[in-house]
Amino acid sequence: MGYAFEQPEAGPVRNEASDLLARIQEICRQFGVRSLDRRIDVCRALLTRTQVIDVAILGQFKAGKSSFLNSLIGKSILPVGVVPVTTAITRLQYGKRERALVSHYDGRQTEVDCTAVEEFTSEARNPSNRKNVEVVDVELPALAKYPGLRLVDTPGLGSVFKVHMETSENWLPEVGAALLAVSADRPLGQNDLELIRGLRSHTPRIVLLLSKADLLSPSQQEEVLEFFSAALRRELHEEYPVLLYSTRTGTEHWKQRVEEEVLNPLASKQEDELRHILRHKIQSLGRDCLSYLQIALQSSLQADLDRDELRRKIFDERVNYDLMRDQLALIARENAHETRPLIKSYLETTQEPQLKNKLVGALCREIPSWRGNIKQMTRSYEEWVEESLTEEIERVSRSEQEHFMGTLRKAHASLTRSLEAFRTLLNQNVEQVLGVPLAEAEWKIEVAEPRQPDIKIGRTFDFHFDSIWFLIPMFLFRPLVEKHFMNQAYYEVEVNLSRLAAQWEERINKAIDAMKKQAIRYIQDELSTIEALLSRTQGQTGEIRRSMEALREGLERLSQPGREG
Repeated sequence: MGYAFEQPEAGPVRNEASDLLARIQEICRQFGVRSLDRRIDVCRALLTRTQVIDVAILGQFKAGKSSFLNSLIGKSILPVGVVPVTTAITRLQYGKRERALVSHYDGRQTEVDCTAVEEFTSEARNPSNRKNVEVVDVELPALAKYPGLRLVDTPGLGSVFKVHMETSENWLPEVGAALLAVSADRPLGQNDLELIRGLRSHTPRIVLLLSKADLLSPSQQEEVLEFFSAALRRELHEEYPVLLYSTRTGTEHWKQRVEEEVLNPLASKQEDELRHILRHKIQSLGRDCLSYLQIALQSSLQADLDRDELRRKIFDERVNYDLMRDQLALIARENAHETRPLIKSYLETTQEPQLKNKLVGALCREIPSWRGNIKQMTRSYEEWVEESLTEEIERVSRSEQEHFMGTLRKAHASLTRSLEAFRTLLNQNVEQVLGVPLAEAEWKIEVAEPRQPDIKIGRTFDFHFDSIWFLIPMFLFRPLVEKHFMNQAYYEVEVNLSRLAAQWEERINKAIDAMKKQAIRYIQDELSTIEALLSRTQGQTGEIRRSMEALREGLERLSQPGREG
C-alpha cells in the first residue's frame, strides 16, 4: 500500500507568509500577546535561512533512529548501542566530499573525519554533552539522490533531560518533515500520540516508521500496520502514512519503500514542499493568534462591565499568581531537601562497601613496593590514593548518576502537573467569562542535566612530616604507618562519597531551581497576556475586528491554490 503525500499547491507563499508573519507580530505587540513570541522567532528564521528541508527522525529513546539512518545512508556514522546513546543533534546532507563539521555553543567550528562523529554525539564519548556541541553537520556524496533534504538525528525522547535547547522536543519548531520512529514490538504509546499532536502545528508531513519489523512475522506485520493505522484514526482523527523498517532482514526492501514514498517525493518537489511547510507553520501560528484576538474581542465587547469584576472572575483564587508561585516554590524546595539524603543513602548502601574493599585490597598489594622514610611513604600513598580514588569516584559518578536524579525527575513531573492544572483552570475561567478558549500553549519545562562534579582527595596526615621525618625510624613504625594508611583509605572513601553526594546535590538542586523559575515565567507570560488583553482592549472593538479580519484575509490568501510561485 502506497502513501502519496497530498500535493502542495504553488503560490507566492514566501512574500505572503512574510507579510502575514509581520501582521501577526504587530498584533502580538499591540495587544501584549507574549505566548507566541518563540514561534514567531522560529518562523522568521525559516523565512531567511538556507532552502533545505529538515527531515527529522524523532521518537522515544531506543526506538532505532540512529540505526535507521545508518542503514539509509549505508554507513555506520551515527552511534548506536544497548543504552540511550545520542547526546547531540546530527544533520546529514549531500556534499561533494565526505566530511563532518562540529559546531560548538561558543561559536567554534571544527572539521573532523566522519569516523569521529561519535566522539561528539554519543553519550559514551561526550557524556551529557560536556563538549558543548550545538550540532554536527555531516556531508556525504551518498546523499546526492536526496537533493535539498537534510536528515536530522535527534536524541531520544522519554527523558526529562534537555542538555541544550536544540534537542528533540525543543527542536520541534524547526521540523520540515518528520519520521516518528516507534518500535513495532510495542503499542503506540501516549507519549507518541502527544508528540504527533505537537508536531501537527509545525509540519504537514508526518510519517510513522515502525522499526524492528524483523521481530514480527509477515502476518503480524500486517496486523500491526492495521492496528497502528486504526489507533491513529481513533485517537487523532487523521490518517498518517505508516511504514515498516528493519536493519536486520529485508533492509533493501524497506529502504526502497521509504525512498519511494517519503524521501523522493520531498526531494523531487522540494521548492513546492518548502512553500507548503512554511505555509503550514504560518497558518498554525495565525490560527492561534486569532484565538487570542477572540479573547480581546470578547473583553472589549464587555467594556460596559466593570473591568475589576471581569478580572476577578478570570483571575480567581485558583489561578492567583502569588499562590501558584508559592506552590511551585514549595514543590522545588521539598524535592531539593530530599536530594542529599537520597544520594547519600544510595551511595552508602550500594557503593561504599565494595569501594572500600576494592581500594584497601589494591593498597595491600601496592604498599610493599614503597620505600623510604615516612615523608616519602606518605607522598607515595597520597599520590596513589589520589589517582586510584579519583578514578573510582569518577567511575561511580559517571555510571551511577541516573540513580541520583530521583528528586529532579520528581520535581519535573510535579511542576509539569501544576502548570497543566493551572492552565486548565485558566482556560475554564476565560471560556466561562468570555466564551472563547485559550490557544494551545507550548509549555515544556527544559532541564539542563547537571554536569559531573570534580573529584578532590584530602590530606593523609594533619601534621607535616617534611622537617622531622628523620626522627621516625621506619623499621619500627612502618607497620603502624601502613595500618594508618589502611584506616585512612576507608575514611577517604567515606569522605569522598559524601563529597560526591554534596556536589551532585548542589548541581541537581540548581537544576530544580531553574525548572521552578521556568514554570513561574510561563505563568507570568500567560497571565501577562490575558491581563494585557483585558486592560488594553476597552473601546477597541472596531480595531480588534479589523485586525482579525486582516489576519483571516492573510490566512485565506496564503491557502489559495493554483497561483504561481
